[in-house]
Amino acid sequence: MKKIILIQFIGWHFFEMPVHILKVWKNFLKFNLNYFSIPLLIQTFFSPWRRHSESYGKGFDFQKWFEAFGFNLVARGVGMIMRTILIIVGLVVQIFIFVAGLSVLLIWIILPALFLFGLWAGLKIIF
Repeated sequence: MKKIILIQFIGWHFFEMPVHILKVWKNFLKFNLNYFSIPLLIQTFFSPWRRHSESYGKGFDFQKWFEAFGFNLVARGVGMIMRTILIIVGLVVQIFIFVAGLSVLLIWIILPALFLFGLWAGLKIIF
């Protein structure tokens, strides 16, 4: 009976749970991409911020055209700056999630060895 429980534990700890941890890790990575909308931010990188733009109007008035062009240029510049900041923050969080997930997976795999080492060290101190 003890062998069966030990084999079940080994199968669960080293095969079932790492697969589950990988699925959870993948979900966190997908969520972060969706939360920061990184693909959408890249697609709309040169768009004006919050769709603020000035109409050039009908006909050709050089002053009106120059004002609209300047405003639209500034709106696109602000959009690029804000999207760059959001993309960088999203990628930094993505890297943090990647490192945290890798750490959790590695710690999970070496946890039985740490437990046995701690048990051995404790018994060594007692005796």
